[in-house]
Amino acid sequence: MFRIKQYIKMFLQNVLLPVIYFLFCHGPVRKGTVIFADAHHAEMPFSMRRMYEEMKEREANGSCKVELFIADFGKLSFGAMVKYLLRFMRSYATAEYVFICDYFLPVASCRKRQETKVVQLWHSCGLMKKIAFDASDDIPENYRGNMFGNYSYLTMSAEICVPVHARALHLPQERIFATGISRTDYYFDEAWNRRCRENFYRRYPRAAGKKIALWAPTFRGNAAMPRLEGLSEVQCAARELENEWYFVIKAHPHIDAHGMVSNCTIPTEELFAAADVLITDYSSVLFDYLIYRKPAVLFAPDLAQYETGRGFYIDYDRVPYPHTTTAEELAEAVRSCGSWNEEHRAETEQFRQIYTGACDGAATQRILQLIGLQR
Repeated sequence: MFRIKQYIKMFLQNVLLPVIYFLFCHGPVRKGTVIFADAHHAEMPFSMRRMYEEMKEREANGSCKVELFIADFGKLSFGAMVKYLLRFMRSYATAEYVFICDYFLPVASCRKRQETKVVQLWHSCGLMKKIAFDASDDIPENYRGNMFGNYSYLTMSAEICVPVHARALHLPQERIFATGISRTDYYFDEAWNRRCRENFYRRYPRAAGKKIALWAPTFRGNAAMPRLEGLSEVQCAARELENEWYFVIKAHPHIDAHGMVSNCTIPTEELFAAADVLITDYSSVLFDYLIYRKPAVLFAPDLAQYETGRGFYIDYDRVPYPHTTTAEELAEAVRSCGSWNEEHRAETEQFRQIYTGACDGAATQRILQLIGLQR
């Protein structure tokens, strides 16, 4: 059955979708048409939400027309997925702008017309674990084509990310820009941060009066068969520190999709403002959290195995935060994270600047200026 599904996907990607695009791409480009497309979420992904809000403001003023193609393919029936794909390809064939923020195969199913600009907002800051063609299990084995070749612009959080992503995505470096990541503009918005804090304590009143430790690890394996490392150790540390600390467990959505592990339903990015310390491993959430200049602790019980398997772009041992592998080490690192952060502030600030230096609260406007949509 799995093999049959793969053949069907290959037929859609390599035959049907290009035919649909070809049939409709001969019409004129619809000036001002802006598409937001994603196949991994049932609702607007956080990574494109700030840009979407900006475009909706412009649509209200009559300067553009926004079209949405947001769906979670993992939850759609086959018929609903095909209907989505046909609608998208028909619109894509004459759109002026297409915004995506993750791998999105339909946009790569054919050679797009030159007048259409595909803007990849990207879904992570910084550099951590290897991705795409640099990783052994990121690109489907039977995929044929150039998954990233139609990108007109790829936005990054810092200059250091540009050459690495050019290699990993087989993309010309001149199409990659350190504009900052659009979604990080929220983190500089104090009103947004205040609402996040108020929402957290309203929904979890037991956390009042305690410090907040946020555990947000990545997943191992792949989306179809993900696994989580370190849950029992984190729970043990939480019990040891429960008088002073409230532990929030936020597993990756791929993990929760296979059985709820998280003890909090608020999205991870909306927890940063309330957190006093982030606990993570190889997840790129670390780089988003850097913007808050608050303490972090690295907890990676399977470091040797992960480094040998997937591997990193950076020297993990030199990431300037406490490194832990056991429940005892983790509890002690959380207990003393405030003083550690003060002692290493210059080191962590340099790290933040290197990997998220282009994120300053104005990334969305810089991206719009880059692609020719400035006001």
